[in-house]
Amino acid sequence: MRGPVRRLVYFGWMDDATAMDALGGREDLTLIRLALAGDDRLSWTEFSAAHGYQSSSRTELREPWFADAGMFARAPALLAVCSSGAGYDTIDVDAATRAGVLACNQAGANREAVAEHVIGYMLALSKRIAQSHRLMIRTTNLDRFNVKGNDIHGKTLGIVGLGHVGAHLASICRKAFGMTVLAYDPYIDQHQYSRCEAQSTSLEELLVRSDFVSLNCALTPETRGMIGARQFALMKPTAYFVTTARGGIHDETALAEALASGRIAGAGLDVFEQEPPAPDHPLLAFDNVLASPHTAGITAEALANATRSATDQWLDIFAGRAPRCLLNPEAWPGYSERFEHLFGVRPQPLA
Repeated sequence: MRGPVRRLVYFGWMDDATAMDALGGREDLTLIRLALAGDDRLSWTEFSAAHGYQSSSRTELREPWFADAGMFARAPALLAVCSSGAGYDTIDVDAATRAGVLACNQAGANREAVAEHVIGYMLALSKRIAQSHRLMIRTTNLDRFNVKGNDIHGKTLGIVGLGHVGAHLASICRKAFGMTVLAYDPYIDQHQYSRCEAQSTSLEELLVRSDFVSLNCALTPETRGMIGARQFALMKPTAYFVTTARGGIHDETALAEALASGRIAGAGLDVFEQEPPAPDHPLLAFDNVLASPHTAGITAEALANATRSATDQWLDIFAGRAPRCLLNPEAWPGYSERFEHLFGVRPQPLA
């Protein structure tokens, strides 16, 4: 990097010492940590001169710190915003593009963690581990055959969203458990299905055939409300629904009704529309539901990977190079003009 000092603002960014040292030790870059509980007027003053914004996840953020048109209007020097993980529902990508602002995520940084979490749900649900634990606490002389489970070996897994996590999940389940893998992802080509050894299906066929349905897609206008009463009705009564994606993709009321009526066998839920959910949330009352507070992607290793990934991208962005996980390449022309105006040099052409 060269020329004027780049200013990067963030709220409580994940701390990995090696990655932070790579940014904090530079004379041409200033890191500005803001406080969500602080004075918004002071934070807006910093945003008005910021060139980059490292966003936190939706669970930790609050209004007005989502990257939307209102923020871009009040931060005229802002060149790029990065989400903290693979999800980017804290960023209005279309608004960023219109403003000439790059939008990035950390796709792939937590793929191992999330895939393992899904498999943990699949095993625990199928083996009825949580139900057995609860019954042992409540029941005297429990008949063990009343909590007989099933193997996942040889079963069919349906993956909605064959990105970094979905592809890694497919690989593990095929190799370790001999599972048949179905996948629905309208944004990839047949070569990617073949590379993952997954069968391309419609969403409806996937729901009908699968013993486990795993949501691994982003929350977008296209996916919001994608799984509702009609979709749950297509699933086998012996099938399990698992999501580590985002709340809002599935209809929570419809899921509760499907569980209450026995239309599906159980669910593993890492995400909710409102996070964390209230302790009296209807879905938490079912013995055949396992829940976690959006922790699938926040193992120690995944957090370190995500911070290093973000660090590398900021170094690329501020040097005028294309970041690895650019979500809106169509913003590059406008971004390039703004970058040159601010720093006096033109970014590299976008490959």
